[in-house]
Amino acid sequence: DKVLPELIEPYELRAAKLREFLEDVKPSLCYDIVPLADPFGPSITDPDLQCLVVSEETRRGGEAVNRKRLENGLPELTLHEIQLMKDPVRSQNEEEKISSSSLRQRLLGTLLQPPRQDPAQPLRPYVIGLTGGTGSGKTSIAKLLGQLGAFIIDADKLGHAVYVPGGPAYEPVVAAFGAEILNKDGTINRKVLGAKVFGNQERLKSLTDIVWPKIAQMAKERVREADAQGKGGSLSSAVKLS
Repeated sequence: DKVLPELIEPYELRAAKLREFLEDVKPSLCYDIVPLADPFGPSITDPDLQCLVVSEETRRGGEAVNRKRLENGLPELTLHEIQLMKDPVRSQNEEEKISSSSLRQRLLGTLLQPPRQDPAQPLRPYVIGLTGGTGSGKTSIAKLLGQLGAFIIDADKLGHAVYVPGGPAYEPVVAAFGAEILNKDGTINRKVLGAKVFGNQERLKSLTDIVWPKIAQMAKERVREADAQGKGGSLSSAVKLS
């Protein structure tokens, strides 16, 4: 449930940076850095531990550690609470404290590693997929890429297009769910169709098995269209929204 978990550094690198910091602060101490496979780690099993450093927001976790230690027949740890440092350069959508989540958000839009050349992949068209929840900025990013020359493919619009009369999913959907899903003009009533499938996993799967491959095929056709229009240059040839 971490923010942007894809940008979290590997454990080995994080541990090395932590050790460098600790030894810089006080090189005379011996530091034992261990990975945590659960919320507690060695804090509830190590009889040699005496103190646990917590913050105001993690004190409850420290109290949970002490309860576990008592259950395991170990003495409670002294909980030493420290203040969180405020971030003086945070933006409006970032946490008030200095936070790794905020740091990862700031990495968005930066090149983290050089592009890898894959000889199996053609140089053009270059397809970028934009995904994310409602309000995550897909439309804004697509607009910016479009201004830079990208050919935009909106998967939401394709999702509507497959249902129209004559569309690739129209007849299979009507055959699967019956004529009662049709309006008087012959178009599919998506509300009626939705009432038939949502809450019914089997029917929902039947619908997606029909529709999603059709949307994917239409997207591929749009990519070929972009290539034919010469939109496969060095920037990007297509942006797929989903």
